Amino acid sequence: MSMFRQLWLAIIASTLMALAGSLLVSMLSARAYLESQLSIKNTDNATALALSLSQSNPDEVTIELVVASLFDGGHYELVRVTDPQGKTMSERVESAVDLGAPGWFAQLLPIRAQPGQAQISSGWKQFGTVTLISQSRFAYAALWKSAQEIGLALALAGLAGGYMSTLVLRRLRRPLDAVIEQAQAITERRFVTMQEPGVPELKKLAQAMNVTVARLKAMFEDEAKRLEGVRREANCDALTGLANRSNFMARLRDTVQAEQSTGGAVFIARLANLAVVNQSLGRKDTDELLQAFSRGLVSVAQRFPDALAARLNGADFAMLVPALSSPQEVAEQLFQVLTSEASAYLPDRPSTWLACGHFPPGVETAAILAQVDLALAAVEAQGTSGFKVISLHVAEDAPKSTEEWSHLIHRALDQKWVRLVSFPVMSLDGKLVHRECPLRLMFDERGEWQPAGKFLPVAERLKLTPQLDLAAVALGLDELEAKPQLPGLAINLSASSIYLPEFRVNLQKLLKRRPGTQRLWLEVAESGALAHFEAFKALCTDLRGVGCKLGLEHFGRQFSEIGRLHDLGLDYLKVDGSFVRGLDGNAGNQAFLKGLSTIAHSIGLQVIAEGVTSETDLKALTLVGFDGATGPAVNEPG
Repeated sequence: MSMFRQLWLAIIASTLMALAGSLLVSMLSARAYLESQLSIKNTDNATALALSLSQSNPDEVTIELVVASLFDGGHYELVRVTDPQGKTMSERVESAVDLGAPGWFAQLLPIRAQPGQAQISSGWKQFGTVTLISQSRFAYAALWKSAQEIGLALALAGLAGGYMSTLVLRRLRRPLDAVIEQAQAITERRFVTMQEPGVPELKKLAQAMNVTVARLKAMFEDEAKRLEGVRREANCDALTGLANRSNFMARLRDTVQAEQSTGGAVFIARLANLAVVNQSLGRKDTDELLQAFSRGLVSVAQRFPDALAARLNGADFAMLVPALSSPQEVAEQLFQVLTSEASAYLPDRPSTWLACGHFPPGVETAAILAQVDLALAAVEAQGTSGFKVISLHVAEDAPKSTEEWSHLIHRALDQKWVRLVSFPVMSLDGKLVHRECPLRLMFDERGEWQPAGKFLPVAERLKLTPQLDLAAVALGLDELEAKPQLPGLAINLSASSIYLPEFRVNLQKLLKRRPGTQRLWLEVAESGALAHFEAFKALCTDLRGVGCKLGLEHFGRQFSEIGRLHDLGLDYLKVDGSFVRGLDGNAGNQAFLKGLSTIAHSIGLQVIAEGVTSETDLKALTLVGFDGATGPAVNEPG
């Protein structure tokens, strides 16, 4: 039983006891008063009657007439006259009459007044004794009426007291509910503060809870800052702050080989004749030139949400822009920015050699870099600043227009040419955590199943991702319903979908009317969640009561933003494969991932590695405290 229900019962019980006690005391007091008054009246009337008879030389006939006359007035229950020997001379007794009150009331509160008695004299001689008992029905009627009035007054007072108690309880309940919600939020890995209530006891509790939350946040943020420093040290160039070569190469491999890869473009820029420049400018100015060159690269990279700017070696810089379909314009802008930054240091010399290669998904990393290097060598051979854009192999059967894409996607959804493929996500002790299930589409009845990277970029431009994501979730729930032994199944949601309120409403409705949601894992890419943070936060709130797990994939690229995840109530993180590749030999990433897993575990999050490609990296994950992994090197036991 809840505390408020117990408190309500206590208030009701105490109120009823108080009302019953007040009514009882009032009735007993009123009855005592009436009994006293009746007793006095009986004595006075008996005395008056006896005096009247004594003055009239009484005889038995006179006595009989007087008694009959007095009794017939209806004010007495008993009138009796006895002689000195106790023999009844005349007597009138009233039979049962209406008391003016319920019988049970008269039985509970009987009125027993003392009879009035007086001596009748004839001269100096005692003639007899008169005994009177006044009619009690008037007293019962008055007592019953008084009981009704007092009961009504007490009932009204009780209702008023109950209403006031309700107001007080509501006033107490609001801050108490806030404290409870805050405590519940902490158990759900959400660190929120509350406004301090006016009730002194609850105010102290709220202050203590807020201090605890503040300390947790501070510890979380301090550890996050430390880990961000470790991450930058392991993955960034010390001079320019750009990604270093190993980080760039790992991200490029992920972009090329990822399940949802859409291809992209690689830009390699070389600061012309760096050795000669270093000799002529000196080390300090050369470092400033390199930093200016990097600022130009970053200014262009920031225009694209998933772009990565890097310094490969002393003179070579690179930029990776996933899903970029038209690199020519970007190459021109980048070339202009870089030459402008370098012109202040090299006004009369060639400063920038730039090459760009556009690649589809599935092309080998080595092939991309080799062809871009050849293009860069061709630009360098010209001896002047310049750039060149090349296109690697592109599938010839790709649809040529958005209208054709729209037709193909809609037809696939209408014909239900959709399916899920699955990859195991295993715990590091060899147990299946869940199966990761990306969506596949087929564009004609006898065609091949196309990966998400093939159709997803166009679907986002056409605003079709909500339909695709809902179809994927429905297929996932079908799979869970058909396979009750499956521990879990993960579906990726597009950031462009969660941004739409109607998608969140439709998703919530779908999950509420289908079984198996406790085994459903929904995940959103880190970049998309942070880009549409308020929408993602609303999604977390909407799905909190549904029962499914919610997490971030490709986590770690924007680790400095981890402080924004305090109050979302996430369940797990899937760490980007670029931090996992080569982990066995990368002490910096080992320190970063170990700290990341520690801070994630402290707030109840599971940590899973993406893109594990080797047994050595899989073993290294155990040392850094990860819970699970997925990738080419992760296999489900047969």
